[in-house]
Amino acid sequence: MSEMPEVPELSEMPEVPEFSTLKIEVEGPVGQMILNRPEKLNALSGVLLGEVILASGWFTERGDVKVVVVRGAGRAFSAGADLTAFTGAGPDPTAEERLEAADLGRRMADALTGMRPVTIAAVHGHCVGGGLVLAASCDLRLAAADTRFSIPEIDLGIPLAWGGIPRLVREIGPAATRELVLTCREFGADEAKELGFLNRVVDPDELPQAAKELALKLAGQPSYSLELTKRHVNQVIEESGSTAGSDTDAESLLGALDDPESVKKMASYLSGQG
Repeated sequence: MSEMPEVPELSEMPEVPEFSTLKIEVEGPVGQMILNRPEKLNALSGVLLGEVILASGWFTERGDVKVVVVRGAGRAFSAGADLTAFTGAGPDPTAEERLEAADLGRRMADALTGMRPVTIAAVHGHCVGGGLVLAASCDLRLAAADTRFSIPEIDLGIPLAWGGIPRLVREIGPAATRELVLTCREFGADEAKELGFLNRVVDPDELPQAAKELALKLAGQPSYSLELTKRHVNQVIEESGSTAGSDTDAESLLGALDDPESVKKMASYLSGQG
């Protein structure tokens, strides 16, 4: 079976829900969504992806929350996707279960983008692959100056999925997207800021306070204008580079897992030779 957790009705969820891989905090109009697998560098398992979807829906229903800061616990924002997030759990998943698991990351990104509150990604440590798609799904992005970004999917033998390509093209343009996705090279926070991916780069020790100050500034604005601006910007960027076709990304991922050259590349990468 897929790792996607059972989905309760939002009305059945507690005032502040508790998750196994995600930590939720609320202080007045500001919420925190904390990726909470520090021992795995917040790798995006199916369970974590599913819990982000649930938490996004919960925050949308909380009319008192205007802003949500998304960050990672421990040493990294996120080390990217667990391979099980593509293929489903268990020794012999059905084709339907594999497709559902491969599509979970796209649903996570869409849920974050569509969340009613304004979202701020506070990025530190490493932000890799699917973690970068997660950050790109937020409205604003801050990063510590020593953050390292990378998109290693092609080195791993798979395409960048989860709606990552249109999101990156919208933020940094097609030329930079092609280079970073095709070469898989690391890049730092300063370059990410120059490309337009980040709103601000701060000293590592200042990141929590900078994110808090920005969140409080936004939370002091009228909800109507915040929500309308977010919807308007999202509508415009969808017109310039729609993610509507990203529902086929799951099939592309599974296709790579059936392609001999891609599988060989994945094996080489995972053995440390890629």
